[in-house]
Amino acid sequence: MSDLTLIPAVSMALPETPYHARHFINGVYCDSADGVVTERISPSHGVVVSRAARGGVAETEAAIAAARAAFDDGRWSGLSGKARATVLFRVADLIEKNVERLALLETLESGKPISQSRGECGGVADLWRYAASLARTSHGDSHNNLGEDMLAMVMKEPIGVVSIITPWNFPFWILGQKLPYALAAGCTCVVKPSEMTPSTTAILGEILNEAGMPAGVVNIVLGLGQPVGALMAEHPSVDMVTFTGSTAVGRSITAAASGTLKKVALELGGKNPQVIFPDADLESAADAVTFGVYFNVGQCCNAGSRIIVHEDIAEAFTARVMELSRKVAFGDPLDPRTQVGAIVTPAHQQKIDGFVQAAKADGAKIAMGGGALSVPGLTGEFYQPTVITGVRPEMAIARDEVFGPVLSVLTFRTLDEAIRLTNDASYGLSAGVWSENVHTCLEFARRAQAGTVWTNTWMDGFAEVSFGGMKQSGLGRENGRYGMEEFLEVKSLVMRIGRSRAPWVKSI
Repeated sequence: MSDLTLIPAVSMALPETPYHARHFINGVYCDSADGVVTERISPSHGVVVSRAARGGVAETEAAIAAARAAFDDGRWSGLSGKARATVLFRVADLIEKNVERLALLETLESGKPISQSRGECGGVADLWRYAASLARTSHGDSHNNLGEDMLAMVMKEPIGVVSIITPWNFPFWILGQKLPYALAAGCTCVVKPSEMTPSTTAILGEILNEAGMPAGVVNIVLGLGQPVGALMAEHPSVDMVTFTGSTAVGRSITAAASGTLKKVALELGGKNPQVIFPDADLESAADAVTFGVYFNVGQCCNAGSRIIVHEDIAEAFTARVMELSRKVAFGDPLDPRTQVGAIVTPAHQQKIDGFVQAAKADGAKIAMGGGALSVPGLTGEFYQPTVITGVRPEMAIARDEVFGPVLSVLTFRTLDEAIRLTNDASYGLSAGVWSENVHTCLEFARRAQAGTVWTNTWMDGFAEVSFGGMKQSGLGRENGRYGMEEFLEVKSLVMRIGRSRAPWVKSI
């Protein structure tokens, strides 16, 4: 541990009082009727950084009713695409003006580095702007080849009231992959952020009001999965629920929504492999692998948590990844130099270490790390950069989502074997391949069972490009044109434009 790069606590003063996060219902901020709050203790600094109203059935029902009324009277869905886009563009501008405020709270609540929070919160503005462009360009189809007296149109309409449930690891970014696209489509929404990172979502209410969003179009309820999230999923006045989080909770969301047969979109877990061939640019690959496993402390559905390396280069490549791992700056998230911050909770830290120790007991080797990390001047939750070798495909460390800074190393000899290992998982979110041979890359991309395949890069994303998984990594897509299509219903309109229809009832 002594040879790692550590960033000690900085002297930057923490906020004097915790942020007070409240519900945002029908355009008005409010506390819970019973006055109950949830305190968030910073995982990096060990102090209370926010107090959020803890909603219950009453607040959830009120938010859903507000969204239902706002959709049914057409105050948003009835606007032109141009009018909706105008408001979304204003939201994007105001997000950029509030980046520092948003980023500080996100860092304090999540433990991620301040530089990453700034990039995440500021980058969300691009998602809102792209969604705004879709609001003006969405269209259906016409069919003018059905006969001289027939004309048909396929129209797209907003699905209605959408429940949006977001996680703690990228609270503002993941909201940006859902909410602006739903709004661009003309939907109204009820949003529940994680109780661990509520503040940036709560602040969005102020931004929406200032941007001119009509009251009731977006409603925010803070609280726990029970009862808030469960009611948002099962309520008969909700037409769709979109959720990002664990696969286990995704199943429960689907079950809750099944009673009303509402549409469900899910972005769930991943056990994402990067496959490295001997002819790859190995230095670039090693850097990308290091980034992929430690970005956001590995608490990322897209984390490159397992690598599948050709046997001829496995030992040298793994050694290079460990060398780079020692140079990655772990420490105080408030220092801009920090690249990796804190684990979100003590319980999650224990879960991560449980996976590592189980792998060791099962015969794998902890080649690096494998335990808690002490950062000078801080009392928070930190975990060492960890690399595990000698991993067999059937081990839990190779198959389950650890959600921490832990890399599993497997090896292969042939392309077929690499693809078999890639697809030998219940997840199918992302995969990567490193080779200078375009044929290798293309064959891998076509055969890999993953919603995104990166070639000679890792985790590059764009507002224009869809994101989502196969198998137990989820249902539906976010971002891109497909991201808005999720929130649209398709309706066919068939018209007879003449009087040539032969009568069905004939005189005898």
